[in-house]
Amino acid sequence: MHTLPTTHPGRRALITIVLAIVALALAASAAPADAKVKQGPKGGAFYAGPAPKKLPQGHGKAVWQRQATKLTPLAGARVNKTLLYTSRNPQGKRVIVSGSVSVPKGNAPKGGWPIISWAHGTTGIADSCAPTRVRPSSLVAPYVAYVHPQLEDWLKAGYAVVATDYQGLGTPGPHPYLVGVAEGRSVVDMVSAARQLVPSLGRKYLIAGHSQGGQSSLFAAAIADKWAPALKLKGTTAYAPASHLKEQAQLLPALTTPSGLSALAALIVKGASTVTPEIKVNKLLTPDAKSLFPQTGQTCLPQLAESDSFGGLAPADMLKGGADTTALYDVLADMNPAVEIGPPVFLAQGTADTTVFPFYTDQLNSELDGIGDKVDYVTYPGVNHGDIVAAAEDDALAFFEKRLPPK
Repeated sequence: MHTLPTTHPGRRALITIVLAIVALALAASAAPADAKVKQGPKGGAFYAGPAPKKLPQGHGKAVWQRQATKLTPLAGARVNKTLLYTSRNPQGKRVIVSGSVSVPKGNAPKGGWPIISWAHGTTGIADSCAPTRVRPSSLVAPYVAYVHPQLEDWLKAGYAVVATDYQGLGTPGPHPYLVGVAEGRSVVDMVSAARQLVPSLGRKYLIAGHSQGGQSSLFAAAIADKWAPALKLKGTTAYAPASHLKEQAQLLPALTTPSGLSALAALIVKGASTVTPEIKVNKLLTPDAKSLFPQTGQTCLPQLAESDSFGGLAPADMLKGGADTTALYDVLADMNPAVEIGPPVFLAQGTADTTVFPFYTDQLNSELDGIGDKVDYVTYPGVNHGDIVAAAEDDALAFFEKRLPPK
């Protein structure tokens, strides 16, 4: 190969131009991964979104992004972004949803980074409870950060991690708490939108979630192929998923001791009421529960579980005696995640769990098996609700790597 001498002025100018072009090309290749998605505004305006007529058509579409802040960034990620995107609520109306995108360091493997779409556990239903809006000093921060060691391990293993806040949690409109179709759409649409933000993300993905998110992950897996046919779901992990809510609601009269479970019951009633106007909250709740109910939209689960809130109320004192619970129970029955799922499922449950009782997960496993789902169910002796994600980490990662190898 001939080289150009650098002594001739014209040739020096030519080399300068060539080097400038090369530098521009390198700069373009190193441009931020979010270059195709516009920058969102600062503060709460980010979550309010643009005017409806300015939203992209369809669901799973990126709206805007900004650098992740507060509790959201995962250590070891090359990219940490907060993303606003579109989805559809249970009534089919287009809504905006927030979430986060974290991408590993290094170059993406052939076919793009494999993705894990994370569905978080219960934080509350007030906008301030959305994981991407939670400050490290907040009382609800531990309800978000407890899984960061596992999410960061998944990053190190070579997976991009995307995490929805869910519909109405941080963004306009009510949060359809434990309404499977809404949460499932949020989980799957998060993947589609993240791929617009980061073109190096692949089409293949996994879903994982804990508690509320465990239930969400199962519903997301059930709709995945039809809701996002351009993607390919390879497997789902559900840690202590919420299930059999109707049966649990029917047991409330037997629970006569004040408990934080009353806070969860209040959130469940609120979530169910977003599905149908036939659920008349004011006619269902006792006077004591009704007086506390506005707090569900003002604060998060830790505060709601305190003795000066729902934590000071016995579950038996939540619903009026003789109230017509027909519409409520119908919706709660539909919240049970005994759904048909194509790809394999890893189901994990701690035997010392007093939030999601093991016998309900045992029952759910039997229901999933009866449907024909391919479920690997593992129980962890002595493990409580909050520790199940960490306790099952090795088994879950082995499941991920078998279903969707990161390299």
